[in-house]
Amino acid sequence: MNLEIYTDGGARGNPGIAGGGVFVKTTEGSVVFEKSSFFGKKTNNESEYMAFVEALEWLAEFSKKEKIESVTLFLDSKLVVEQVNKNWRVKEARLQTFVIKSWRIIESLPYPIKIKHVLRDKNKEADLLANQAMDAYSE
Repeated sequence: MNLEIYTDGGARGNPGIAGGGVFVKTTEGSVVFEKSSFFGKKTNNESEYMAFVEALEWLAEFSKKEKIESVTLFLDSKLVVEQVNKNWRVKEARLQTFVIKSWRIIESLPYPIKIKHVLRDKNKEADLLANQAMDAYSE
């Protein structure tokens, strides 16, 4: 099974009400998993990382039940993509915990993982899930 995982995090205010979304499908287009999560009061970067880590944690559990051949994660946060791919330094101490946790999970998985940046319009499902979490809190 080859998976595509889309994640998005957002905050209304920075910091502010924050949420994240995870949307997973096979490369053939079958939806495998989706999740909308409320994160409390966070910055935009923190919520982007929190959604990304949630996706990796889900993937690690899912891998115990299903045979995975490859995974590509798509994020519209260039910061998270470049830091996790070790192209940019992590300057903010509060983000280092997320980066280290991400690396540990990725290194524990026995199949190739790619992490790619996409524009927001290619990440609509995860964005919708993140906004649903924030909307539910503000209602």
